[in-house]
Amino acid sequence: MIKCGRPSKGDEQQSRDRLLDAALQLFLEHGYGNLSMETIARDARVSLRTIYNQFGGKAGLFGALIRRCSDQFIGSLADELELEAALVGFARQFLFQITRPDVLRMRAILIGESPRFPDLATQFYEQGPRRTLGVLAQYFSRQQQAGRIVDIDPDFLADQFISAVRGERLQRLQLGLEPAPDEAQIESWVRQSVGLFLQGCLIPR
Repeated sequence: MIKCGRPSKGDEQQSRDRLLDAALQLFLEHGYGNLSMETIARDARVSLRTIYNQFGGKAGLFGALIRRCSDQFIGSLADELELEAALVGFARQFLFQITRPDVLRMRAILIGESPRFPDLATQFYEQGPRRTLGVLAQYFSRQQQAGRIVDIDPDFLADQFISAVRGERLQRLQLGLEPAPDEAQIESWVRQSVGLFLQGCLIPR
């Protein structure tokens, strides 16, 4: 039987994921400025109207890819875990995502093309770094209310935590000066970073 009307939510999500997957591969292959919306629509087997309705344009589509990536680690910050375990779990997922070759390539595209396309930079920052820092700041605020960490501006704590986790190593990866870390290397990287960060903000017991 042929189904008419609006697709189910499951079908809508599959269509959205297919579109994002196709867009990701095309951005990686062609960059941002040289990629047409018509090419994206053709490869994803959707109409131009669908892309504009869902994402507002090419910059919004790029932003949705960044948001989908950040969903992977933002969702891992669990209040029910002990503070160190929660931060380790978050940082582990964060590093796993941002050190993937395709994510590093997307960052390179952003850095290279954002001067010509300011909307691209805005989408990246809003859907990636700002969103991540906001979630972390809220988490640190709740931990302060629970009396676990010192009373320092939670936005500052979020910024310092991300800086501690990324470190200089991310720049070496971005420049292709060393290979992507494996799981064991990420685990060591995370535990050292989180441990050092907590030494500066835990309330002594």
